[in-house]
Amino acid sequence: MQYLLLIHDDEARRANRSQSERDRLLQAYGEFTQEIVKSGHFRAGAQLQPTSTATTVREKNGRTVTTDGPFAETKEQLGGYYLVECADLDEALAIAARIPSIHVGGSIEVRPLVPMSESLRTAAAR
Repeated sequence: MQYLLLIHDDEARRANRSQSERDRLLQAYGEFTQEIVKSGHFRAGAQLQPTSTATTVREKNGRTVTTDGPFAETKEQLGGYYLVECADLDEALAIAARIPSIHVGGSIEVRPLVPMSESLRTAAAR
């Protein structure tokens, strides 16, 4: 089963880290990523640009409306993700617990993906 590990962090706190703290965190992320690649769990992952670069798309009165910024103001922002393949939720939680951001005040949301049925895959391929 695939799980999305959503990495939430406080952008203001992240921006105030010293260069040495940033370097240590980046090294820890590199090591973590190599570990889950080697173990076969890794499917995808990326760091996101800051929320100041986000655009939200909605429909209002039948028209598409875009707004600068994220959907909602929150204390923590989505900063990146890993898509992992795991046997079960316990395995996904164990991997999430090793993501470096949890050691510097961040949090990881673990969400199982809903498998796309064959009929939906066929329709999407058309």
